[in-house]
Amino acid sequence: MPSTLIFDADDTLWENNVLFERVVEDFFAWLAHPDEAHARRVREEIETVNIRLHGYGSAVFLRSLHECVTHVRGRQVSEVERLEIGALAAALLQQRELELLPGVADVLTELGTRHDLRLMTKGDPTEQLAKVELSGLAHHFTSAHVVARKDVATYSSLVAELALEPSATWMIGNSPRSDILPARAAGLNAVFVPHPHTWAHEEAEVDDPAVLTVASLRDLTTHF
Repeated sequence: MPSTLIFDADDTLWENNVLFERVVEDFFAWLAHPDEAHARRVREEIETVNIRLHGYGSAVFLRSLHECVTHVRGRQVSEVERLEIGALAAALLQQRELELLPGVADVLTELGTRHDLRLMTKGDPTEQLAKVELSGLAHHFTSAHVVARKDVATYSSLVAELALEPSATWMIGNSPRSDILPARAAGLNAVFVPHPHTWAHEEAEVDDPAVLTVASLRDLTTHF
């Protein structure tokens, strides 16, 4: 029977977190702090707070790097330092192409012949919608939704907005914390597609036997 398949975007359809990881490594090489482990802990603590206060996206990511410099160097980050950090993150901030995960376009093409495909991603709307257009995948989806957070209330709201039948709706993504657990709590089905570079903030145990786990997106065509 036809289902509604809601796809996550970052690290489900295309590579994303690995780009941030590369910038973080370059940042700490540039920072050259004598106690790098301490500096890394400081950045993680700052990032956690900023996510809670300001949400997700590259602007919040850069803000955390700037505040890390201020904290570990005991002074405000200088304009020169801001420019240097911006240069480290240039490839991330000025993306001209996305690296799609293997088989994505073919999988969406096939699934679209049998099911209703939707896209749901979180972050800055301008940034995320630009990625969707850049990916060349937008035409596969009936609608695309950019949300501030993926929690139970968000999923419930989407179900109501689109008049979805929860038992025939599946959330598909790589993030246990955002894609799998809250979708299940909202009464949806879920498909977990693990990714080796899933952001640490998105990790959580998936011990729900009703969750379908697949090795790659290509496996979806055998289940749907």
